[in-house]
Amino acid sequence: MADERKPEVKKITRSKPYKEIEKDLRDQLEANGTYGKFFEDMIADYMAMYVTKTLLIADIQKRGTIVEYNNGGGQSGYKKNEAVDMFNKTNAQMLKLLSELGLKANATIGGGDFDDEL
Repeated sequence: MADERKPEVKKITRSKPYKEIEKDLRDQLEANGTYGKFFEDMIADYMAMYVTKTLLIADIQKRGTIVEYNNGGGQSGYKKNEAVDMFNKTNAQMLKLLSELGLKANATIGGGDFDDEL
């Protein structure tokens, strides 16, 4: 089956920070004696949220926190970039997931720079 993910997503999942964070989470689970498919799935969820968070950061950095809009009906102006709220919600959910897994965020876990390839 072909990998139909967007190039940005592929780049993030191949990045050094992504791989280091995923390894760190797995190492912490192992050190805690936590095993099983359920926990593997939770790590996959966390890493999916990491990709989302990284894309949201890129959007905010590119477009800013306030974006221009034009609804095509003659109305235009500025509005809050929805990526900011989405980022905050995603980050909060990531922290909750870590807590549920009994894991701690450490210096390795963060937004990361997906341009830093292995």
